Amino acid sequence: MVMRALARGAVRFVLLMLAVSFLTFALVGSSPIDPVQANVGQAAYATMSAERRAQLAERWGADTPVTERYASWLADAVHGDLGESLRSNAPVIEVVGQRFANSALLLAASWVISGAVGLALGVAAGALRGGALDRIVRGYCYVLSATPTFWLALIALMVFSVYLGWFPLGFSVPIGSTGAVSLATRLHHMVLPALVLSLTGVANVALHTREKTIDVLGSDYARFARSRGEGTWQVVRRHGLHNLVLPALTLQCSQISEIVGGSILVEQVFSYPGLGQAAVTAGLGGDAPLLVGIALATAALVFAGNALANALYGIVDPRLRGKAAS
Repeated sequence: MVMRALARGAVRFVLLMLAVSFLTFALVGSSPIDPVQANVGQAAYATMSAERRAQLAERWGADTPVTERYASWLADAVHGDLGESLRSNAPVIEVVGQRFANSALLLAASWVISGAVGLALGVAAGALRGGALDRIVRGYCYVLSATPTFWLALIALMVFSVYLGWFPLGFSVPIGSTGAVSLATRLHHMVLPALVLSLTGVANVALHTREKTIDVLGSDYARFARSRGEGTWQVVRRHGLHNLVLPALTLQCSQISEIVGGSILVEQVFSYPGLGQAAVTAGLGGDAPLLVGIALATAALVFAGNALANALYGIVDPRLRGKAAS
């Protein structure tokens, strides 16, 4: 049963990678952006001879049909070669690896913060159902769900970086830095983007945990604990918390895609050199190999999160194990 589930998961992963790569190539191919003009610059393109333009277009496959470009790329990708970035003039695997190293800590910190804050707010709101704190938490979550991530990033940048000066204006290291940068400096540059990005996942976890907390406090074993003289917070801590953490973690794993998607806007606002900013640069420059590499990396990350969420579903409710495996 386990081997069959693993085989199905592997097949789905391969099909996902094929679909993502082909759709990315198709979208870049249908874009009106000229990769030669976008990557060499307007001034250089204006003074460039027609022969040189044709050479660059042939080298970068600008005039080659999308299906032929994809078939050629796929033949190399099977052997581990994802091509060369037009903008960076470096192997795609190398560029994606460098950018992912910058984004990994940001994504991980945002994921942990959103889960921890969402769990705490949800438990507090559910335990104090109908009170002032419950209304504040629900209102906060509703407003947060309807607020664009890039707008929050701009507000945070203006308030905490421009007016208060608590955090840098952007980037992952100080501007002009050429040598080694300490971990404390990198963390200082990462704090504000991570906090803004974590807000994207707080609302869902908080509202879901609130409902689960209300269900737990209304259960038979919770009423029995209260009849023995235990208070609300004692019941939550001793009997309910272990029933609340795993569902919240499951939901948090399933919404990795929201954090990954939000990182594109946050990194662009804060000029943070991660996968999100690289994706925007590749899209605007018609850099199909790099954009495909980034799309595959993020799709694999989201697939892993969903697979972990499915596995946790089976732990939360054994009745779902068969459905999760299939």
